[in-house]
Amino acid sequence: MTDAQPGRPTENAMRRALKRARDGVALDTAEAAVLLQARGEQLRDLSASAARVRDAGLEAAGRPGVITYSKKVFIPLTRLCRDRCHYCTFVTVPGKLRREGHGMYLSPDEVVEVARQGAALGCKEALFTLGDRPEDRWPEAREWLDAHGYDDTLAYVRAMAIRVLEETGLLPHLNPGVMSWTDLQRLKPVAPSLGMMLETTATRLWSEPGGPHHGSPDKEPAVRLRVLEDAGRSNVPFTTGVLIGIGESYEERADALFQLRRIQRQYQSIQEVIVQNFRAKPDTAMRAMPDAELEELAACIAVARHILGPAARIQAPPNLVDSEYALIVGAGIDDWGGVSPLTPDHVNPERPWPHIDQLAERTRESGFELRERLTVYPEFIARGEPWLDPRLLPHVRALADPETGLAREDALPKGLPWQEPDEGFTASGRTDLHRTIDTEGRTGDRRADFDAVYGDWEALREQAAPGMVPQRIDSDVREALAQAADDPTRLSDDQALALLHADGPALDALCGIADDLRRATVGDDVTYIVTRNINFTNVCYTGCRFCAFAQRRTDADAYTLSLDQVADRAAQAWEVGATEVCMQGGIHPDLPGTAYFDIARAVRERVPGMHVHAFSPMEVVNGASRTGLSIRDWLTAAKEAGLDSIPGTAAEILDDEVRWVLTKGKLPAADWIEVVKTAHELGLRSSSTMMYGHVDQPRHWLGHLRTLAAIQQETGGFTEFVTLPFIHTNAPVYLAGIARPGPTTRDNRAVTAMARVLLHPHITNIQTSWVKLGAEGAAEMLRSGANDLGGTLMEETISRMAGSRYGSYRSIEDLRAIATLAGRPARPRTTLYGEVPAERVAAAEASDGHLPELLPLAD
Repeated sequence: MTDAQPGRPTENAMRRALKRARDGVALDTAEAAVLLQARGEQLRDLSASAARVRDAGLEAAGRPGVITYSKKVFIPLTRLCRDRCHYCTFVTVPGKLRREGHGMYLSPDEVVEVARQGAALGCKEALFTLGDRPEDRWPEAREWLDAHGYDDTLAYVRAMAIRVLEETGLLPHLNPGVMSWTDLQRLKPVAPSLGMMLETTATRLWSEPGGPHHGSPDKEPAVRLRVLEDAGRSNVPFTTGVLIGIGESYEERADALFQLRRIQRQYQSIQEVIVQNFRAKPDTAMRAMPDAELEELAACIAVARHILGPAARIQAPPNLVDSEYALIVGAGIDDWGGVSPLTPDHVNPERPWPHIDQLAERTRESGFELRERLTVYPEFIARGEPWLDPRLLPHVRALADPETGLAREDALPKGLPWQEPDEGFTASGRTDLHRTIDTEGRTGDRRADFDAVYGDWEALREQAAPGMVPQRIDSDVREALAQAADDPTRLSDDQALALLHADGPALDALCGIADDLRRATVGDDVTYIVTRNINFTNVCYTGCRFCAFAQRRTDADAYTLSLDQVADRAAQAWEVGATEVCMQGGIHPDLPGTAYFDIARAVRERVPGMHVHAFSPMEVVNGASRTGLSIRDWLTAAKEAGLDSIPGTAAEILDDEVRWVLTKGKLPAADWIEVVKTAHELGLRSSSTMMYGHVDQPRHWLGHLRTLAAIQQETGGFTEFVTLPFIHTNAPVYLAGIARPGPTTRDNRAVTAMARVLLHPHITNIQTSWVKLGAEGAAEMLRSGANDLGGTLMEETISRMAGSRYGSYRSIEDLRAIATLAGRPARPRTTLYGEVPAERVAAAEASDGHLPELLPLAD
């Protein structure tokens, strides 16, 4: 039994909870904790209702009466770890490995040999198990990685997964421990599924001395829950589970199951939940701890089934259930997990795997057929994109039954190339969308997979609610205005918040202060740039809930430009006086890993004098993960290919409370910051942006602006700050009834003015968006602290797909007219706010106003 348990529940409490389970009524944590203590006849009652739920789920999945397993080999890539779990015998120390004649890691040849032997026996899964980031604790691990040319353990995991795919055809399932969002992007392309046990949400078992996880940084429950959420955001089929009997209370055990349900409800990414019972092992700190009894395991399985529902896949390791197969099947499992005919269970080496024939017979005795599956479950194979990287599809399809998604049991894996799809840069779809969106319009206001691709809308609505509540402001607005006028750098957060909430005469005064500050800092000239936007594809599966631009490849409005079409557009822009092309696109799964280098190079070769301003931080991370390069190395290579600067888009709001409502799969705020800082260090300057007016509040705007100011003080790399009012019309998060209908005029004025005030004197150029606000709106922002109108654009698809009504092109004359509305002169600039060469100015003036006749390029 577990420690820290109160007395047994009353008969009445148990009777009531069992009835609710039988009746299919949702359980709460207290009722689940009661049911976890069911034993004997009570357990049989509980298991019977759980089994009915399981059977309904199997029927709905199209495999009634089937319990699955995966035929695998176990690859213990390294037994070193930075954690100190008190029950673990898998982990060891460098000295012991040396004495036993082992290296710090399995060598590449050893990895491939294990996988090759498994393939010969018909195994289809290569389970990579290893300790968490051993190089952070053990110098010997760091030395081994350096000697073999790997930046970190995960780089070696990625490389070995590719070798296994290419040389044996086995499908890697990676269990490398705690992973960051960026780590998941690195590993997703090389493995159909990943995993990490949640184990428990009992923080005290990690934080208190003597606890089983004390001294183990990767076992903090909040950290592990974040991994599960990031996996969901990244569309990774993910295996997780609970470890019972390590000292948690029944309430804590129930809480862990409810946390798994919450994440599954929101992301639909958990492919299986393992319920594993603690087994004490010699030579560990917990060797005297009693094992979790098998009835306790069965009760947890049954409660998990009731909490997680019929669609959940619930697994129990068959080598840990002694001979009680019927008890475990009866409790509601539908999977036995991985079973190896070749390698031992390195985590539980004293518990050999059952022979597969024996497992099939014991399963049959419980009334079920044993069927082999792949490491990735059939449901995720059926979903396809974005759950499986295109480079893995040939490997998965070679082993999967096309009708059921289960394994073809007669298939023997064989190595296949891990490579980009053959299509590469092929022009496809509605390549004239930048023009026809204004004439023919969209084919619909939302994607066909609206109800699935963005996560669970109801769960999101609950998550968004706290952030939508305005904050009470007690600071004196007059005092804050006086401070802003005297010395804006000394504004306190409370004063800044008061000004961000200002309205009426106070707002007018604030805009006047910002306008005076603008005049003193950059003068009266309104600047603009002759540029062309090139959105090279809108195929994207990231799941940004504010974005109406992204389409599936099969959607009617989807398109991708070829490299020649990109270069042609750049050449045409040069002919009419442009100094810059701004290039961004969707995260298209079929574009090669070198796509961004190829795009930059194509423009550089066609138009050597053009400034290439391209690739948001999200695209940078995507490129790095697809090529296996670090962010720094990727940006260095992009610069060598022709990249001159990057747009600071994909920032939205640099507060993850807001980001995880706005987007399912975009990079976290910390990763955005890492990308722009690294770019600045390499001499690649960037813009900075903020999209506001959706599920945010002024306190989020303040935090965002403070963050940008801090980065600029450190790097000096931002060229400007761009205000991006949220366009709501076709945005999924608005259509779902969660977001506001964009910012008000008050919001726009306050954000523009406070950007000038709060970013002073670090970021001196404040840009307003005529695309989103129109001429009158942009002129108003020029009177509120802005000094830049952005570009002529020539084509613009993203805002207009969202519902902007202000077109995609403004002539130089149009931009000057907006400046005139604000009572100011206008002049052209370069991307870096330098003087435009006379030849470029003349070319732009000569072509001004005639540009629309040249678009689109003939295909």
